[in-house]
Amino acid sequence: MKFPLALALSLLATPTLADWQETLEAARGQTVYWNAWGGDARTNAFIDWVGEQTEARYGVRVEQAKLSDTAEAVTRVIAEKAAGQDEGGSVDLIWINGPNFLAMKEQGLLHGPFVADLPNARYLDLGPTSPASVDFTVPVEGMESPWRLARFVFSYDTARVAEPPRSMAEFLPWAEANPGRLTHPDPSNFMGATFLKQALIELTPDAGVLQAPVTEAAFAAATAPLWDWYDALRPNLWRGGETYPANESVQQQLLNDGEVDIAMSFDPASTAAAIADGLLPESARVFVPEGGSIGNVSFVAIPFNAANKEGAEVVANFLLDPATQAHMQNIEVLGSFSVLDPARLDAAAKAGFAALPSAPALPTLDALGPTLLEPHASWMTRLTEDWARRYVK
Repeated sequence: MKFPLALALSLLATPTLADWQETLEAARGQTVYWNAWGGDARTNAFIDWVGEQTEARYGVRVEQAKLSDTAEAVTRVIAEKAAGQDEGGSVDLIWINGPNFLAMKEQGLLHGPFVADLPNARYLDLGPTSPASVDFTVPVEGMESPWRLARFVFSYDTARVAEPPRSMAEFLPWAEANPGRLTHPDPSNFMGATFLKQALIELTPDAGVLQAPVTEAAFAAATAPLWDWYDALRPNLWRGGETYPANESVQQQLLNDGEVDIAMSFDPASTAAAIADGLLPESARVFVPEGGSIGNVSFVAIPFNAANKEGAEVVANFLLDPATQAHMQNIEVLGSFSVLDPARLDAAAKAGFAALPSAPALPTLDALGPTLLEPHASWMTRLTEDWARRYVK
């Protein structure tokens, strides 16, 4: 973004931008090792593009360390701290959420707060209850920076399914009428865990208790309807509920192959993207429960001992540039909704978003309905453990 000379000089006189210039100078020549889930080709390609841009503009290279589970990076940082490696760490940036963020925050494993120091943070709503400031009910407090919105959605083939279930409760009669045509990823994978959380939010007598850390008494009362529902659902699942897809990509392939009729994702654009890539039929569409679905913000965090903190901050700031966010939201690129506050964008930035292409299987933000709050991170851990205890032999 270019400023008129007089404005640029006045801005450079402010302490914040003067400090940022020092960050840019220190970052030049650094290689940022971004540890990020590597299971989605479009996301990997976007990260590659980010690295191309930051290297060309700021001399900051990005190398993606592709993870199958974010906990891999967290474990590495924990091991480095235990070994007394308080600087020169191997992880510079982590795509992180929920339980992993909570674990790193509680153990003092994060660099920061740094978000308010990023020049592009001016495009964010950083109010204490805004989505950019809370991660699974845990206050972010500037220790991680948002970069993409996520919403839990289902996809189905309209050529085979005339009317998908309208709520999680309705999945039960639907599965009974269509045995073997429904499954979900294993809850050891975050997508399978989200399926359970979505059902828990809808079925529990008081969803408000999910916003507080879990207790044994609260867990027993809140999950009783869920387990009754799941006990009845499981025999009608694909392969009798004896086995589950490892992740969303495997389940999407089952949908494409006609083995099941419903898949799920945390990316509303994934169905349209899969159609464009020939991975789903043209007749595939997205649906969400009538009461809404779980949504959250994806963040990036910098470990306390990162070797290239300045470069990591440059990457985090670049991810918040309106042009970057519009490029990311383009269905032909990634299709993830922006984390920026539209009210804070100028006319040119708004025009960039307005000009983005659409697709028949790409839902609008309005069509996704209400966003349901993620439970406190401790509920996800407890929920997946109890599922495994009950159903894994």
